[in-house]
Amino acid sequence: MIQVLVYVAIVLLIITVAQLVRVFELASELKGAKSNEVNYKDHRTQGKLIMGFLIAFFAFFIWQVFNYKDMLLPEAASVHGKDLDWLMWFNMWLVIIVFFIINFLLFYFAYKYYSRPDSMATYYPHNNKLEMIWTVVPAIVLAVIIILGLKMWNTITEPASQDAIVIELYAKQFDWTARYAGKDNVLGRSNFKNIGGANALGMDTLDPAGLDDIVVHNELHIPVGKQIEFKINSRDVIHSAFMPHFRIQMNAVPGMTTSMHMTPSITTDEMRRKPYVIDQVKRINEIRAKKGEEPYEFNYILLCNKICGASHSNMQMNVVVDTQEQYDTWLGQQKAFFAKK
Repeated sequence: MIQVLVYVAIVLLIITVAQLVRVFELASELKGAKSNEVNYKDHRTQGKLIMGFLIAFFAFFIWQVFNYKDMLLPEAASVHGKDLDWLMWFNMWLVIIVFFIINFLLFYFAYKYYSRPDSMATYYPHNNKLEMIWTVVPAIVLAVIIILGLKMWNTITEPASQDAIVIELYAKQFDWTARYAGKDNVLGRSNFKNIGGANALGMDTLDPAGLDDIVVHNELHIPVGKQIEFKINSRDVIHSAFMPHFRIQMNAVPGMTTSMHMTPSITTDEMRRKPYVIDQVKRINEIRAKKGEEPYEFNYILLCNKICGASHSNMQMNVVVDTQEQYDTWLGQQKAFFAKK
């Protein structure tokens, strides 16, 4: 009922504004002015309104920044993630500065040079110096951004170290499966032709390297301070392995294996004790309590960042960053896939 009343109020407001505009037009006609002719006073009024809009526009932007600043992701939980955050904020501040300068000049010039009686715009068709400046300067800035971005990209896609823990992330509509390389740290061969029954990954039963591989479905455990190499595959459509807290993402493409690596730097327990995270969880649980939902507990998460089908939003897996001792204990409790069978 309240929604209906809001819609009715909006419609009535629009009708009222339209009628007021018509009243002003009729009043102008009674004074001898033609309502369809724009005069000097109209230009001046439009110029002032433009500056008023600019001030409101900037004020709204600043309000948004301060109002939503506590809804960002917490600090990066990987070694390379801290550098990536620096690069993101470097780009963000660059865009914000350009945003303010360009919009101020755009609106200010529209106000300063509104049409006046007996005024004529200067014909200024060409200036080599100006064209060189607005071509070379953006080119240099973009080159710096691209070089820094490629450097960051290389940190997660270059060959991993020899002692990195190898884990396969296997995507299909609509879930993730993780396969650990076992004690030999080598993943066994797999082929889609072998998929069937319990062998959802198509693992080759004749490959000795795969006999100690460990397959998990519920959550992914990784140790802090240890480099993790992810081998990513997809059974059906293109998915995307996205771990926002670690600042990494890589597409999962059918028919090929993609890879990335990272080193987690903050355990799950440590992140849960961060004041920023505690405050976020508190606000989330206040909202969930009003809806009658279960309390939320912070977890790192693996998401699919491609719209891969109807249940795309449910395609996720919790990621637990343990201490080395916790990880060794957890891993010791897991059984090799073929040992289970």
